[in-house]
Amino acid sequence: MAIWRPPQQIRVKVIGLAWCNDRLLAAEVEDDSGRIKGVRPLGGAIEFGESREEALHREFGEELETDIRIVGPWHLLENIYEHHGSIGHEFIFAADIELADASLYERDEIHYSEFDETAATARWFGRGSLREVGIDLYPTGLDRLLSRWRD
Repeated sequence: MAIWRPPQQIRVKVIGLAWCNDRLLAAEVEDDSGRIKGVRPLGGAIEFGESREEALHREFGEELETDIRIVGPWHLLENIYEHHGSIGHEFIFAADIELADASLYERDEIHYSEFDETAATARWFGRGSLREVGIDLYPTGLDRLLSRWRD
């Protein structure tokens, strides 16, 4: 298992909010012991010279091997957080998307690899299911943004 710590710089990222009915596609976030401590919609860092739209298309192409269509407005979140004693700071652009590969909506679990080839799992989560098991939704502030989210 890889031990990850936030880089000590401000990062700019994108996430895609893919919905299947009232369930959000999100990847598991583990602590150092491998315990799932939260979930986060898929996406990643914006590379130098890349627009947020280009970054979101690239990330979903790399992670899920699918194209996407951006179907909602952009939202900006500032996330200052702590992970195992290390502080992270990021600005995150988020937008509702649709996945071009319709078969992904039918899968309960989607296994993929992160940029560093770390194995990852994404699932469709309802808000109530996260609350019931005490799992957080990342980044901070996303839950407020998704106030339209129903169980």
